[in-house]
Amino acid sequence: MALQKHLMNDPDTLVVDSLVGLCSVNNQLAFDPSSKVVYKSKLDRSKVALICGGGSGHEPSHAGFVGEGMLSAAVCGSVFASPNSSQVRRGIDLVENDAGTLILVKNYTGDVLNFGLAAEQYAAEHAGKSDKVKFIVVGDDVAVGKIQGGMVGRRGLAGVVLVYKIAGALAAQGASLDEVYSVAQWVAGRIGTIGVGLEHCHVPGTAPPASSLLPTEIEIGLGIHNESGNKRLSPVPPLSELIPLLLDYITSTADAERAFLPFKGDGKDEVVLLVNNLGGMSELEVGGVVRAAREELGKRQIVVSRVLSGTFMTSLNMPGFSLSLVLLPRAEDAAAPKASVLLSLLDAPAQTPGWKWTAAAPPVTPTPLAPASSASAKKAAASGIGAAQPADFLAALQRACAALVAAEPEITRMDTITGDGDCGLTLKAGAQGVEKEIAARNITGTDLVADVVAIAKVAETHMGGTSGALYSIFFSALAQGIQASAAGQSTATPELWGAALAAALTKLYTYTRARAPSRTLVDPLAAFVQAYPQGFAGAVKAAAAAAEHTKDVDAKAGRSAYVDTAVLSREKVADPGAWGVKTILEVL
Repeated sequence: MALQKHLMNDPDTLVVDSLVGLCSVNNQLAFDPSSKVVYKSKLDRSKVALICGGGSGHEPSHAGFVGEGMLSAAVCGSVFASPNSSQVRRGIDLVENDAGTLILVKNYTGDVLNFGLAAEQYAAEHAGKSDKVKFIVVGDDVAVGKIQGGMVGRRGLAGVVLVYKIAGALAAQGASLDEVYSVAQWVAGRIGTIGVGLEHCHVPGTAPPASSLLPTEIEIGLGIHNESGNKRLSPVPPLSELIPLLLDYITSTADAERAFLPFKGDGKDEVVLLVNNLGGMSELEVGGVVRAAREELGKRQIVVSRVLSGTFMTSLNMPGFSLSLVLLPRAEDAAAPKASVLLSLLDAPAQTPGWKWTAAAPPVTPTPLAPASSASAKKAAASGIGAAQPADFLAALQRACAALVAAEPEITRMDTITGDGDCGLTLKAGAQGVEKEIAARNITGTDLVADVVAIAKVAETHMGGTSGALYSIFFSALAQGIQASAAGQSTATPELWGAALAAALTKLYTYTRARAPSRTLVDPLAAFVQAYPQGFAGAVKAAAAAAEHTKDVDAKAGRSAYVDTAVLSREKVADPGAWGVKTILEVL
């Protein structure tokens, strides 16, 4: 289901509250609350003014692009609703100038009618300036075919932001209204956009949506006002499969229904790529989309001259993204603006909070480095100390690894309540790393120091985070303890293990303040090490009891120290890190 909780004072004042907040961020702006118009407070009235707008809920569009080098004003409606013509008329009056005004709107009926009506009213009342207001409708959605779209045409999506940027930069340079209009119109006709979402969004102050996507589904071709798409896929495909499908919508010329852009497929097609976060995706995922899109375009021999990535045109908090391509003109396109000019306008600085940093150059592929060495590529010097039964030693390690992998869902559940939800996956990654080292015969049981060092390196490289560091420190110290306690022995004895374990715990204490009982992995680990001299089985029981006891212990350190104690008391969940130690020891 779409996220239905929102932080606000009142749904009815949310748009105005947000615009007032934007003006606090961007001190170039002035705001007319009654008409919901944000505009440049210091306007150069010798240059063409650009007005855009539409329903709110698409932030940073539209008001986030008002500022030097981009837009002059934005007229904002309620969430997903067009502003009325009176609001738009007020916006035109606020930016009235000697050079003329260009109105840019996305292709939605309400926007076209209300902005168009305001433009016509202005022209009727200012006969001498009727040629000083021009109007462009941008429709870049390629999800809807030509027949289905009919006379309505393509919807406006994130591609309109590129028209804002190019037209705004040209106007800032002092170009005439006709010049700005001509270039903006040409660019608007060369953009294709396709969106994909994991779920629809929820409009603040409205009832929950009647339907939603299944957990295994994604939807392709959805609009930015919660409109349904034209295709659902299940299960969710990897980007390596999804991105080619999305780019087919934009670049295909074989599909007469969607051949909106004149790609030639001869290796000379040149594009600007815009990857737009629809509001609810993590930057981590968006970066992966950028890589996948650029690589797929490379496979198609489409030259990528610029890459833009970020949050430009949202659908509130929709978890999804859109891809936009601007097909740049070729040298032989005599009637078109030059590609170099369009790129320079795209690269020109814009002092607006909505416009993201760009490289102002074609993307480059990072130079690959030499492959990193495996966890145990650099082995410790042979110690000559082996396990009493190397085969049994390896079997015990493999049992422990398998137990951690099997316990991952339960440990993850615990950590979802008491921490950040990653402990189970972290331990699973470490266990699988040790299994690989055993399979590669980098852990053999015949050289315990080298084996334990290898396990420490796995913890460092495969686990990461706090748990990885603690495990790596402990096993590194354990290797040192084995070496120091050997005293000429060639086989590890229980006494040697006991001394090495005690030394390792002492060393670990120099790097963590956690002491039992602290509701951390230290609780069962310390219990095990301290009880070890009385026998292995008894030490395991002591560790298990300490892990169980973490259900009733106030957190003094670790992930749970930041969790409400009332939650911990109510849920009676053991510390996930402690449970991991218990899981390992009980199968050894």
